[in-house]
Amino acid sequence: MPGRFENFNLGLSIWFERIGVYGLLIMMAVTCIDVVGAKIFHWRLFGAIDMVMLSQILAISFGAAMALILGRHIQVEFFVNKLPRPLQAIVESFIHLLGIFLFGLIIWQLSSLGYNFWKTGEYSATASIPYYFFAFGIAIASLPVLLILLQRLLKSLGRIF
Repeated sequence: MPGRFENFNLGLSIWFERIGVYGLLIMMAVTCIDVVGAKIFHWRLFGAIDMVMLSQILAISFGAAMALILGRHIQVEFFVNKLPRPLQAIVESFIHLLGIFLFGLIIWQLSSLGYNFWKTGEYSATASIPYYFFAFGIAIASLPVLLILLQRLLKSLGRIF
C-alpha cells in the first residue's frame, strides 16, 4: 500500500505531466500553424522556432518524473538481476544516491542559470521570450524526480536493513 510520500510524489508527477502535455500541444499547434501558413498562405509564424524549442523543453522536463514512475527510462538490468537480493538493494541504493546527487546538482545549476538569465535579460533570438522562466521551470520540474529517487532510496535502504 503506497504511503503518503508516494501518493504526494504521484500526484505532483501527474500534475507536472499535464504541464508537459500542454508543452507538447503548443509545440504541435505552432508547427501546424507555421507549416500551413507557409504552404497555403505564404505566411510564416513569427518566432515559431523559438516557441517550438522552448515548448519542447517544457514537454521533456515536466514529463520526466512520470516517466520515471512508469519505468520508461532506459535501464540496464541484466547484470543487477543476477546478483543476490541484498547486493541488488545495495547497488540500487548507490544508483539512487547518485541520481539524487545529480538532480540536486541540476536543480542548483539551473536555478543559478535562471537567476543569471533574469539579471542579464537573456531572451530568445526572434520572439524575445525570456529564458529565465524556462531555466527555473526545468529546475522546478526536476524536484519530483529528486523526490522519487529519494523515495526509492529509502525503499532500497529498507530492503538492506
